[in-house]
Amino acid sequence: MTDTPYRFRLGADAEAMAVVRTGLERFNVKQVGEYGYEDFQLYARDGADQVVGGMFGHSGMGWLYVDYLWLDDGQRGHGLGAQLLQAAEDEARRRGCHGVFLYTYSFQAPGFYRKQGYELMGVLEDCPPGYQRHYLKKSLQAQGAQPG
Repeated sequence: MTDTPYRFRLGADAEAMAVVRTGLERFNVKQVGEYGYEDFQLYARDGADQVVGGMFGHSGMGWLYVDYLWLDDGQRGHGLGAQLLQAAEDEARRRGCHGVFLYTYSFQAPGFYRKQGYELMGVLEDCPPGYQRHYLKKSLQAQGAQPG
C-alpha cells in the first residue's frame, strides 16, 4: 500500500469523467488498435406513424451491443421482435460486426432470444432481487456474410 492519501468524491464531475474515459480509451488503443463506437437505433411504426417497437444500442470492436429492445404489448407474439432482430443483425453485418451481444431479465424474454439463435453466456443471480439477468450473444459469421 501507498502512504499517499487519496480523496474520493462521489457524484457528477464531467471533467473527471473525461479524464477517465480518455485514459481508458488510450489504454485500449494500445492493446487493440484504433476503434470507435457508433450509435444504433431502429424503430417500428404502425400505419398511424406511432412507435410500436424499437431497439437501440451501439456497435464497436466487432460487436453490435443491444441496450434496449421493446415492443408494445399488442405487438408481442406476432413476429415483430424477430423482424427487428433480423434487421439489427443485417445492419451489424454492414458495420462489419461478427456478433451481437445483449442481456435480458428472466421476467422479460430469454426464451425469445434463444429461439432467435442467441446463446446464453451467463446468468447473474438475484438481479434484480428474485430474478436473473441473462447475458446472450449470437455469432453472425456462422450465417455467412451478406453482400452489401
